[in-house]
Amino acid sequence: MEKLTNKEEEIMQAIWKLEKAFAKEVQAELKNTVHYNTVSTIIRNLEEKGYVNHKAFGKTHQYYPIVTKEEYRNKFVSKAMKQYFNDSYKNMVSFFAKEEKITADELREILEVIEQKK
Repeated sequence: MEKLTNKEEEIMQAIWKLEKAFAKEVQAELKNTVHYNTVSTIIRNLEEKGYVNHKAFGKTHQYYPIVTKEEYRNKFVSKAMKQYFNDSYKNMVSFFAKEEKITADELREILEVIEQKK
């Protein structure tokens, strides 16, 4: 599975949310204005990379994801864990705690989830 560019990820987020969509619908879902031709080109690139497929309706195509958001997240969170945190969740959580991106209450909630799994 190939890593996506920021724009490709933005468009995939829209496609995952919509579940199936024409390029115009994807364009409307984007927060910033992206030209229709750019959206269409990026969607075709996503299709070449194996992330989306389409159903043809005459000359127009309705796109749908063939890689789930969860599959993509799992692949690249695992890669980030290895590259930036020495494959250690402890290092990752410590990083977020030091950067004040996670609160003590959130950490307690995580501990509760872990304890319930045992």
